[in-house]
Amino acid sequence: MFTSASLRAASAYKRIAAETSVQGADPHSLVGLLYDALLQSIALGGNAMARGDVATKGAALGKAVRILDEGLKAGLNLNEGGELAANLHQLYTYSAMRLTQANLRNDAKALEEVVQLIEPLAESWKLIRGPGPAYLQPVGGRGA
Repeated sequence: MFTSASLRAASAYKRIAAETSVQGADPHSLVGLLYDALLQSIALGGNAMARGDVATKGAALGKAVRILDEGLKAGLNLNEGGELAANLHQLYTYSAMRLTQANLRNDAKALEEVVQLIEPLAESWKLIRGPGPAYLQPVGGRGA
């Protein structure tokens, strides 16, 4: 298995890899990373809840709430984003509230509710990126 030194090294590598992906990401990719981290934190919190691991559950769901509040909500431009930004703000606020309730009440259904609200947004966000750079497009038009 791993020694404590190799565990620390693996942890440091993972942290550096995450920091590098964030530093090199454009704003669109950053939102995608936030959605991914949010869903991972909810899953980790749900697994910890099922095991009765209160500390891990609290840390994971607390991280999920911070991602919603300090990441996704804070990134919204309510002045220029119109109704869409306002609706997302309300959804993120509601989701953070439900995650907090889930944590306090050990309510797995509340976690699932938030996942059902966020997953479609995360998937849609990936799709709106566009076709990508020209060098990734097929040569010769349709059916080439």
